[in-house]
Amino acid sequence: MNFTDTAWKVFNQSIEDYHVLDSVETRVNNPFETDSLERILYAKNWIDTVQWHLEDIIRDENIDPVEALQLKRTIDSSNQKRTDLVEFIDSWFLDKYKNITPKSDAKINTETPAWAVDRLSILALKVYHMSLEANRESASEEHRINCQAKLDVLLAQKEDLSTSIIQLLTDIENGDVKMKVYKQMKMYNDESLNPILYQKEQK
Repeated sequence: MNFTDTAWKVFNQSIEDYHVLDSVETRVNNPFETDSLERILYAKNWIDTVQWHLEDIIRDENIDPVEALQLKRTIDSSNQKRTDLVEFIDSWFLDKYKNITPKSDAKINTETPAWAVDRLSILALKVYHMSLEANRESASEEHRINCQAKLDVLLAQKEDLSTSIIQLLTDIENGDVKMKVYKQMKMYNDESLNPILYQKEQK
């Protein structure tokens, strides 16, 4: 089983596990061994899955404003954890390929392996939920047909993205692409960088 097949399998296990209780309050129970790649991928998708449902909840037009503000802060915190974990996955790849010397004409990819994996994790969620809609008995036939067409596109994207990730990893292994990582430098949660936060502290 190649890397993307493994990742897709782990992502879907995380999604299925979450939907046993289908609650954003559910605590993660990661079934994989400590320090294994599967454990990291499961943790990544669990964050994405919980955030997916938080984003659904906050869009309720009747939500209490105080609850919405609390949810927004929870989503901000989740986004930071997601970014940190993506960067951790890139660190895992950097360590994996640390002994590979890039060729003199090696290219730099616009996207790191981990950020491509991030997109694959989100795509797994899209496929899961679009499949539910395409098969929802309470929906109209037109709705199901439209959702099936969208699902077909998502599944094609999954194949293309999986292939692209494998090609990128192969190019890194062969020295054709230089493994280079830049931190995201998120500013909005940093009290020293967000003017709203640091100006408040100065008052």
